[in-house]
Amino acid sequence: MTDALSIGALCAEPGTKVRGSVPVDLGGLTVDIPLTLVNGARPGPRVVITAGVHGGEFVGIDAATRLAALLEPGELHGQLIVCPVANPPAVYQGRLGSSPLDGININRVFPGDPDGSPTERLAAWLFAHLLDGADAYVDLHSGGIDEGLTDFVGYRLTQDPELDATTADMARSVGIEDVIVGLNADGGNSHAAASRQGVPAILVETGQLGERDPETARRLVDGLYGVLSRLGATDTEPKETPSVRAWVWAAGVTAEATGLWYPEFTVGDDVTEGQVIGHVIDPVDGQEHKVHTPASGRIFYGMRGLTVAPGAELAAIAAPAPH
Repeated sequence: MTDALSIGALCAEPGTKVRGSVPVDLGGLTVDIPLTLVNGARPGPRVVITAGVHGGEFVGIDAATRLAALLEPGELHGQLIVCPVANPPAVYQGRLGSSPLDGININRVFPGDPDGSPTERLAAWLFAHLLDGADAYVDLHSGGIDEGLTDFVGYRLTQDPELDATTADMARSVGIEDVIVGLNADGGNSHAAASRQGVPAILVETGQLGERDPETARRLVDGLYGVLSRLGATDTEPKETPSVRAWVWAAGVTAEATGLWYPEFTVGDDVTEGQVIGHVIDPVDGQEHKVHTPASGRIFYGMRGLTVAPGAELAAIAAPAPH
């Protein structure tokens, strides 16, 4: 028999599912975090799935909501926590990566600070209440409203062979062909911070340009069932692990000037170091700033919007992993 699963005032006894929201104090204001708690009647892993860390990324939110509605306690070994909107201010008020509360991208400040800014407090609450005690973590993202993207799964290496092997197996079980590995677990991304705490954690990126595509969401739900099966959280036979193309992150390209962005690539293009991939034009005087790639590889996501400021992420490049 499993234990009760409780977060705030929500409590799912073994063999039950509970849906609701939990208020979170961000220091002077409160946000309500929607949660579905599924508590299987049989023991197994505790799995956490989040979406809506950023605004304007709709496929992950849709898929997490669909999974929460579909999965019943009788199917589950262990416990599942689904949080389809982890960052309500960004999702409902901003629809961008940064929160309108303080201008901070929450996926740069995990595991957060309980005494920090509103976004830092939210990150700390999510880690303290959702990730504490987790056996596996999946964070769902999409290309935002101005971002082209080709689907991929990402994870970070930790130098813990057992942890890294479990995480790699999770990444393969999603059923997405491209898997990108970060060579360390540094930084404030949610999956990186979780892996530093010893939790197998993957990033799943599906969909682009703020699209809301039901078929893509359904495929992602199938992928999440694949992860649960591989972790032993469901009785279904694990899917045969698909062949994957392995990549390592090579470089990010950021704007150095304010202006109008004219990309000369499509996501999925292969590029070589030094190649011009676009121009930033100053609308005041027409001055042109060429943008070059700092590394060779494939562009997995990139800016498709017109206006950019210094520091805006224009493209992200991964290189084939060494054999």
